[in-house]
Amino acid sequence: MRPLLRRGLALAAGAVLLGGCGLGGSPSAGGRATPTAQISHSNGTERRPLPEAARPARPWDVHPASVAALGDSITRGFDACSPLADCPEVSWATGSRTRIDSLTQRLTAAGPATRGWNLAESGARVADLPGQARAAAAYRPAMVTVLIGANDACAATAGAMTTVDAFRSAFGATLAYLHKVLPATQVLVASVPDLRRLYSVGVTNPLEKQLWRLGLCPSMLKDADSHSASAQARRTRVYDRVVAYNGVLRQVCANYERCRYDNGAVFGYRFTPDELSKWDWFHPNEKGQTELARLMSAVAFGTAPAPAG
Repeated sequence: MRPLLRRGLALAAGAVLLGGCGLGGSPSAGGRATPTAQISHSNGTERRPLPEAARPARPWDVHPASVAALGDSITRGFDACSPLADCPEVSWATGSRTRIDSLTQRLTAAGPATRGWNLAESGARVADLPGQARAAAAYRPAMVTVLIGANDACAATAGAMTTVDAFRSAFGATLAYLHKVLPATQVLVASVPDLRRLYSVGVTNPLEKQLWRLGLCPSMLKDADSHSASAQARRTRVYDRVVAYNGVLRQVCANYERCRYDNGAVFGYRFTPDELSKWDWFHPNEKGQTELARLMSAVAFGTAPAPAG
């Protein structure tokens, strides 16, 4: 989710600043692999490709050798270790902190050579996803994870949320690109969390409501104490938009053999107060990241996607 009005939040959080986690996790320019062209050698006998229906289905690999994580501040571990800072070492997807038991950690237990890259960006929206996918392609990962969409709903007003058509266009372009450039790579897609549920948890805390007034997800959190018809209609509109985004994720993912959607597992998860950041009561803390890792590992490494939630 987009960390808005950082300066105001920094003043409010300054009294509890801790020595937090570093900003590592994204690759340096010098660390990227350079894609190489493949040259085929023919003996003069051309082989025509099999029709799509005649091609054997590729089984889903539950032991991919590498993972590239795309998305927003949730995957970056924002506000999980210290206020207003990313903490990728606790990321559900690629985190290295032992108690998180991230996807990458689970894979490393079976294959010590497993590699992971966290290419998510705090504040990212779905429009930023194609660029993240291009960055991931340089590493040629065996699996790409995607958790995106909260910032598209967390707009200045409900009217400013990303439209469903624009969301579909950007997400569709991302999967089409990955399928074309990395045809052997499988894609794991998480649903957008239920922002209204997160509101209902944090609204009970007077301090957090004061912080929300500084600009965190105003489309949902503005006038947190208001139960007027217009305020409730606004929150319902945001909720419905998130549901629509998740419908897009499910529909587009279903077009690709090597794509798994969590069938609403993250959206349906009921985060508790002790699983949310004590600095914003909106982002998952370490315990919340651990739960995300558990949910998505069941989808990634099971024989079938998780049941709809």
